[in-house]
Order: sequence, then C-alpha cells, then structure tokens
Amino acid sequence: MSTGVLSIRLPDDIKARLDALAASTGRPAAFYVREAVAEHLGDLEYAYTLRAEAEAARRGDVSTTSLDALAAELGFDADELRAEARANVARG
Repeated sequence: MSTGVLSIRLPDDIKARLDALAASTGRPAAFYVREAVAEHLGDLEYAYTLRAEAEAARRGDVSTTSLDALAAELGFDADELRAEARANVARG
C-alpha cells in the first residue's frame, strides 16, 4: 500500500488526548489519526455533498418537486405529512 504524508495542526487538548492514547496503547499517534480519518471520511463526504446539493437547490440550479406535488403523486395528504413532521420535531 502506498502512502502519502499529511501535516496537520491540532488544538493542544486534542493533541494531548491523542498522545495519551498512543502512550497507553504503545501504538503511534498516526495510527489513531489514520483510523479516525478512515472511519469518518465517508460521513464527511456525504454531509458536504448534501450541503452542496441543498445550496444548489436554494439557488435554483437544480429542479425540485414541491411537497404538495410529491404527496399527490404518492397518494399522501401534504397537510397530514406537515402536521406529522411538526409533531416529530416537537417530540425532539
């Protein structure tokens, strides 16, 4: 496996935690940084893709379908869906 080098700056508290973890396990800090990146990179890619798509929709760069049209197409009542969504938000 080929690898590349990346240099990052971390806040002191995170660096201290990483160093403590490395010291307590005998693994290098870089191991845990690689693990964290590998574990969460997909989530970050997904979140930023959704954000870009939402911004494009707000700008009108992509076509969208209104809730009313989508609900009608699927046989739902849009007002009932809105009420259910409000109730779910209120419940937290």
